[in-house]
Amino acid sequence: MTQLLFIQPQRASALFQNIGTLLLLLLAFPFNLILVLSAWVVNLFRKPFQKKVIAENPKRILITGGKMTKALQLARCFHGAGHTVFLVETQKYWLSGHRFSNAVQGFYTVPAPKKDQEGFFHGLLDIVKREKIDVFIPVTSPVESYYCSLAKPLLLPHCEVIHFEANITEILDNKFSFIDKARQLGLSVPKSFLITKPEQVLDFDFATDGSQYILKSIPYDSVHRLDLTKLPMNSQSELEEFVKGLPISEDQPWIMQEFIRGQEYCTHSTVRKGEIRLHCCSQSSPFQVNYEQVENPEILAWVQTFVKSLNLTGQVSFDFIQAPDGKVYPLECNPRIHSAITMFYNHPGVADAYLTDSQTQDEPPITPLTESRPTYWLYHELWRLSEVNSGEKLQAWIKKIYRGTDAIFQVTDPLPFLMVHHWQIPLLLLDNLRKLKGWIRIDFNIGKLVELGGD
Repeated sequence: MTQLLFIQPQRASALFQNIGTLLLLLLAFPFNLILVLSAWVVNLFRKPFQKKVIAENPKRILITGGKMTKALQLARCFHGAGHTVFLVETQKYWLSGHRFSNAVQGFYTVPAPKKDQEGFFHGLLDIVKREKIDVFIPVTSPVESYYCSLAKPLLLPHCEVIHFEANITEILDNKFSFIDKARQLGLSVPKSFLITKPEQVLDFDFATDGSQYILKSIPYDSVHRLDLTKLPMNSQSELEEFVKGLPISEDQPWIMQEFIRGQEYCTHSTVRKGEIRLHCCSQSSPFQVNYEQVENPEILAWVQTFVKSLNLTGQVSFDFIQAPDGKVYPLECNPRIHSAITMFYNHPGVADAYLTDSQTQDEPPITPLTESRPTYWLYHELWRLSEVNSGEKLQAWIKKIYRGTDAIFQVTDPLPFLMVHHWQIPLLLLDNLRKLKGWIRIDFNIGKLVELGGD
């Protein structure tokens, strides 16, 4: 009976949460539809006058992560350069709104690798063979990065794979081993400790050390990753309560990393044979859904040294903090593409940067065009209106919308903007409503509901 009483309020909350959000999306639907139909009509008149781009050496490209905006962005870049693009996603996300993009030739689903590893591998191989794929580019969730590395040897006889080997992915994706590797290369890093049991934190001599620290889960954790509680705390009992509330174990290790004050940045780099072919950098925050290119030579130099030392080929993203003295420190590395790639929405050179090696060692990477506008996700920004409680904040919000551009909407390819917000997300909400299951937030960028224990 006690358990029943505990569950019922959760289910009631989930019921109202899902229904309320569906109603809000329903209210937005007519405005979205008018915008998309207007763009479609404009395209109808423009199409006869548009010149089709034909690549000198056209490729057939397979991109995973079809539910994510970054996969859509890559599809548009390759399609715009005259290549043929296919998207693939796990079966849960068969409803991806990006499958309706005019940049996408075909859309496939495969089993989720955590549930059916062999099915995932052979599903990819079947698509590669069936569609005569030339290049495979993973756009992965944190979980799938490693599985795509494991699939690489299976796919290599049939196509090029722009992704790392499994041993490299393991190093880069582990917050502690990445920092340790960078330290071995002589690069600047924050003090970091591997934590496999709460007692290591409770017994740590913070007073003698003199630094503040943050605990972060090494395996991806969509919930705890936003918890930036600084250690030590006001009392040992408070520290003990906090640390013992975290799922720390040998199987789920954490990193205790020095907290360094400064400006946080996120980067994305596409690299081939240790040379950066494409690079972007943006100021960052824990839940980042706004990107504006900034030039930071110190960060670029750090990344260049790291990728050249390991002779990397693939897509790699970093989070950095730059201290007031200008020194940069990496916080973590992700061996996969970053959503900051959306800043290349109007750059004609993305496909070439992915597909060809540097002509010389001194060839600089391409960066977002100077005229490119900051990218955001409009439905995220509309949600943030609830936080606007002054005229000054409203003015800043309007300025952000006016200066930037939505990462999904394009006049030449408008349908994904409608289908992500009023097909993909509503169907996920309806599924949660059916299960009376709640969620933490909607991530329109990644195209999913962020849930406890989710993907």
